[in-house]
Amino acid sequence: MYADEIAKGEAVMEEKAESYRALQSSALSAAKRGYVDDIIDASETRARVIAAFEMLFTKREDRPAKKHGTI
Repeated sequence: MYADEIAKGEAVMEEKAESYRALQSSALSAAKRGYVDDIIDASETRARVIAAFEMLFTKREDRPAKKHGTI
């Protein structure tokens, strides 16, 4: 991808790698692109998980009726 720049030296490749890390490996960049719904702090994790389980506690799955018996 950067064949001409590889010949220029290792510093150029290190610069490209750092810009890629800054762009791709942060939660903020993923949130900006819409890959994640929300970024939460570690101190909020327990409260968020409990709230999600409480919301799902009353949820029921509707299954279609069987067409045939087990005879």
